Amino acid sequence: MPIIVRLDQIMAKRGISLTELAERVGITLANLSILKNNRARAVRLSTLEALCRELDCQPGDLLEYSPPEKGEKNHAEN
Repeated sequence: MPIIVRLDQIMAKRGISLTELAERVGITLANLSILKNNRARAVRLSTLEALCRELDCQPGDLLEYSPPEKGEKNHAEN
């Protein structure tokens, strides 16, 4: 997937656990884990806002665009 979620890196820098962040943001541990492990197909802007607030970061700190390599199929094209 061309969008890479760097939540785990930011959490490590801030010294916050998945459980603590889920409680602060108000989403389930399972949903936060899906996001952290780059398996989410979408993220609500309100969730992104809450993550940025609690982690004191910008959306670009959490999300990175990595274009597909030549010949690699983009999931959005399916």
